Amino acid sequence: MEDKLDEFNTDAGCPKCGSKIITKVKYTWWGGVLGPRLLHHTKCETCNYRFNGKTGKSNTPGIIIYSVLIFVVLFVIFYFIKTM
Repeated sequence: MEDKLDEFNTDAGCPKCGSKIITKVKYTWWGGVLGPRLLHHTKCETCNYRFNGKTGKSNTPGIIIYSVLIFVVLFVIFYFIKTM
């Protein structure tokens, strides 16, 4: 049996406007294809509010963390390539 206390019920609709027209975001400028899947990024088609489909909360903190981690990883890779 799964614990669903922290899971947002997408049947409730958009947390901002209540619309039930919600779609999963497949691609973003900040995360490409992988980022939206990791953060369960969804979009309300009525008000264009984008949020975490599991929790119903904003993805802004997750987007910032994801972007910083990608930048650090790329920086380390380029640093080691340059020092070789």
